[in-house]
Amino acid sequence: MKRWNMLFTLLVALVLVVPATSARALSEVNKSLLGAVAIKGYDPVAYFTEDRPVRGSKSFTFDWRGAKWRFASAEHRDLFIADPEKYAPQYGGYCAWAVSQGSTAEIDPGSWKIIEGKLYLNYDKDVQAKWEQDIGGHIAAADKYWPELIRK
Repeated sequence: MKRWNMLFTLLVALVLVVPATSARALSEVNKSLLGAVAIKGYDPVAYFTEDRPVRGSKSFTFDWRGAKWRFASAEHRDLFIADPEKYAPQYGGYCAWAVSQGSTAEIDPGSWKIIEGKLYLNYDKDVQAKWEQDIGGHIAAADKYWPELIRK
C-alpha cells in the first residue's frame, strides 16, 4: 500500500509541477480532454452577435480543426461553418496573454475582447488587465510565438 501512496504522490507532484500547457500546446485548438470541446463549450459567434459569452448547446455543433465547437443556435453554427476563421478565437482559444509570453494557458470564457474583428480570450480578468496594458504589443508577440507553439 505504501508503494501506491508513493506512486500517487509522485503523479500528483508531476501534475502540479509540469505545466498543463506543455502537453496541450500540441493541439491547434484549446479543447477539453473529454469530448474535445473547444473553448469550454461556449459559442464563438455569440461574442460577435450578442456582445457576450453564451454557452453553446450539444444540439448545435460543428467539428473543425480536431475540436467540437458548440453554438447557441443553428444560425450561429451556420455562420461559423461559412467562415470559421472570422469567428474562431485567436491562438486556438488559448489565453492571448500567455501566448504573448511564449506559452499557453486555459481561458475563462468571460475574459474576452474583440480587437479589429478578432476574438481574444484570456485566463481570467486579472490576466486580461495585464494584456490590455499593451494590446498591440502583446498581439504582435503572440503572433510571433503562436506558430512555434503549435509546432512543438
